[in-house]
Amino acid sequence: MSTIKDDDAVIIATARTPIGRARKGGLVNVRGDELARQAFAAVIGKIPGLSISDVDDLMLGTAAPEGEQGFNMARVVATLLGYDGLPGTTVNRFCASSIQTTRMAFHAIRAGEGDAFLVGGTESTSRALPPTSAGNTTFDDAALRTQQAMLDGRPWHDPREDGLVPDAYIQMGHTAEYVARLHGVSRADQDEYAARSQRLAADAQANGFLAREITSVQLPDGSLFEVDDSLRAGTTLEALAQLQPAFSPVGTVTAGNACPLNDGASAALVVSGRYAKANGLTPLARIVSTAVSGLSPEVMGLGPVESSQRALKRAGLGIDDLDLIEINEAFAVQVLASARELGIDIDRQLNLRGGAIAIGHPFGATGTRLIGTLINGLQTDDSTLGMATLCVGGGQGMAIVLERLN
Repeated sequence: MSTIKDDDAVIIATARTPIGRARKGGLVNVRGDELARQAFAAVIGKIPGLSISDVDDLMLGTAAPEGEQGFNMARVVATLLGYDGLPGTTVNRFCASSIQTTRMAFHAIRAGEGDAFLVGGTESTSRALPPTSAGNTTFDDAALRTQQAMLDGRPWHDPREDGLVPDAYIQMGHTAEYVARLHGVSRADQDEYAARSQRLAADAQANGFLAREITSVQLPDGSLFEVDDSLRAGTTLEALAQLQPAFSPVGTVTAGNACPLNDGASAALVVSGRYAKANGLTPLARIVSTAVSGLSPEVMGLGPVESSQRALKRAGLGIDDLDLIEINEAFAVQVLASARELGIDIDRQLNLRGGAIAIGHPFGATGTRLIGTLINGLQTDDSTLGMATLCVGGGQGMAIVLERLN
C-alpha cells in the first residue's frame, strides 16, 4: 500500500442511488436536485465525524442544467441538505460531468486550495429532457443524408467543403454507427457484448455487489426505491438479434446494444491526505491521475482512447498494469472499438460487473457511479489499480486512474 502524502487526493466514501429507467422507472417522480440530496446525504452519513464547515465546496455535475436542474443546482442541493454555509457549483461536461467534479477536487487539493470536497452528479432525464432530445429514432431526411455520407466514407460535416460549422451535438446514435463503420465492429459483436453486460450485471445484482454501492431513495409517497430497474436478466443473443436498428435503416445499433435513458445520482467525498490523517479517516482510494481529450464529434465514442492514454502516461503506467477498467457503455460499439485501440483484455479487465447497457446511464451521475463501481470491484477482487473512462457527447473523452488503499 502506498504511503499517503499530505497533498494526495483520496476518496473517503461513495454512494449512488439506484438507477431508474427514464419515463417509466422508479424515479420518474423525483427531481434531480432531490436525487442529489439523497446521494450526498448518504455519503455524509458514512462519515459520522465529518464537520460540514470543513467542506470547501459541493461540486455537482449534470448534462442538462435547465428547468428543474437549472440555475446553480449544486447550491440548491447544499441548502436542501440544510447547510446554508456550504458553497456549491454546477458543472457540465455532459457524460463526464461528475468525473469532472472529482478532477476539480483533485486539482484544488494538489494546489493547496482546500482539503475536503463533496463531489458528484445527478440527472433526471425523465423530468429535465423532453422525450425527443435524448434520442430521436425516426429516419428523417437529415438522418438518411448522414447515413449515406457515412456509407460513402465522407465526413458528415466538413467545413472545408461546405462552409458549415461542425455539429458538435449530432445524434449520438449516428456517431455510434460511424464508429461501427470505421472500425469494422459488426452487429453480432455488439449484440454479444450487450448480452455479456446484461449477464454480468444480473450476476452482480444477485450476489450483492451492486447493493454495496446503492443507497435507497425515499419516493414522494414514502416508499423506497432500492434496486436498479433497467437490467434485463436473461437477455439472449437470439432476442437481441430480433431488434431493428434504432438510428438508421442500414445501421447496426439497436436499443439492445446501447444504453437506455435513465435517472439517478451519485456522490463522493474527496479529501487531502493531510485532512484524512488529521481526522482519522480511512481512505478507500487515491486519485493517481486524470485526463481529458477532444476528438471529432462524429466519432465521440472513441473518447476513452486518448484520454486513457494521457492519464496512464501521467501515472507512469501501461494498460497491462491495471487490474480493472470501467468504460462507460454508451454503446457496445464504442466500448469494443475503444478497448481494441487501447489493448484492453476484455475478459480480464473490462466491466466485469456489467455496465451502462444493463445498469443505465444517467448522464451527469455516471462518472462518480463508475468511480464507486471501480472501487467496489477493486475491493471485491483484492486488487490495486483501476481506471474509469467515458466518451463524451460533443467529441471528448475523460479518464481517471485510482489506486485502492482499503
